[in-house]
Amino acid sequence: MSGFKTIDQVNVSGKRALVRVDLNVPMKDGRVTDATRIARVAPTLAELADKGARVVVLSHFGRPDGQRVPTMSLAPLAQALGTALGRDVAFASDCVGDAAETAVRTLKPGSILLLENLRFHKEEEKNVAAFIDRLATLGDVYVNDAFSCAHRAHASTEGLANRLPAVAGRLMQAELEALDSALGKPARPVCAVVGGAKVSTKLELLGNLVGRVDKLVIGGGMANTFMHAQGLKVGKSLCEKDLAPTARDILKKAKARGCAVLLPDDVVVATEFKAGAANRVVAADACPDDAMILDVGPRSIERYRAELAACRTLVWNGPLGAFEIAPFDAGTSALARAAADLTGAGKLLSVAGGGDTVAALAHAGVETRFSYVSTAGGAFLEWMEGKTLPGVAALIRAA
Repeated sequence: MSGFKTIDQVNVSGKRALVRVDLNVPMKDGRVTDATRIARVAPTLAELADKGARVVVLSHFGRPDGQRVPTMSLAPLAQALGTALGRDVAFASDCVGDAAETAVRTLKPGSILLLENLRFHKEEEKNVAAFIDRLATLGDVYVNDAFSCAHRAHASTEGLANRLPAVAGRLMQAELEALDSALGKPARPVCAVVGGAKVSTKLELLGNLVGRVDKLVIGGGMANTFMHAQGLKVGKSLCEKDLAPTARDILKKAKARGCAVLLPDDVVVATEFKAGAANRVVAADACPDDAMILDVGPRSIERYRAELAACRTLVWNGPLGAFEIAPFDAGTSALARAAADLTGAGKLLSVAGGGDTVAALAHAGVETRFSYVSTAGGAFLEWMEGKTLPGVAALIRAA
């Protein structure tokens, strides 16, 4: 994707680089339990510091709603960030005002400073001009490396790009380039795998995809709604029966656009939802009244594998079954491994994103074997829905 500037196009030596990252990571008892997001932003911060910038890091954490909530302080993250970078990271007790200004003023070239939680100020989420100005006084150049927050028009994600020279950090750059190669200007045929519990949460996504991809695999509870819409019995399965007309509309639109929608031929059913529950494989139209569909069956997986092998690009969001518990993880894991193998062989560009998706790929042991796995939940989904992301639009305007 072109249209935005990167770190390569700005001289940061001796300058104050205000870097927006996403350090909203899972924590327990003051310790980080998953440092993925920290590891992802470390290269940008290290590169800026190595180029002689005075690096000032901005982030939010949790939802303090404009209040100072001690449990939502970023203080413990200065150490976690320092560990990932292998260098000291200073901390300021506020993101604007005296504490921030003093800390930035004493910062030496090549040093890194983390400012306190942006959302301790209600003006951050409201994108208030005066607050943007206060943040802007702390920097000479703005680097946005938080794609996961790009769907929010906040002071630090959108406002600052209008005040300072603005560029994309390495994570933002990698994300936008991966997404552009997946849906912007993809190698065809393109296959999308969309799973998850409810059609209602992914209506806009499905509506956008049927006009942009060649094949669409629908899995998870969503597939039940589509099967029900076609007159198949789904027993006690999770199913939004009131959305049957909507599902039929999506199928009609897909047919008109030349997009093949793939639904299961066979399914794995059980009478209870628990690990190791007694289960069996039945044809997609033969779910017993007292059973629920919890995964796709082996015939479906073989068909999906064959369809995927004929594609050049894959976009994946959501599991095919109840992947959290065995044996209903089999379908998702099998297709994930097939996609990883095709990617490794240079035959497929694979881009995946969304919380459940990342967890499912990790569960299958292939999260490092896709071309790109996005850690951005909401932003990734809105991008797949075809929406304009304010944080990205601001970078393009700034360029």
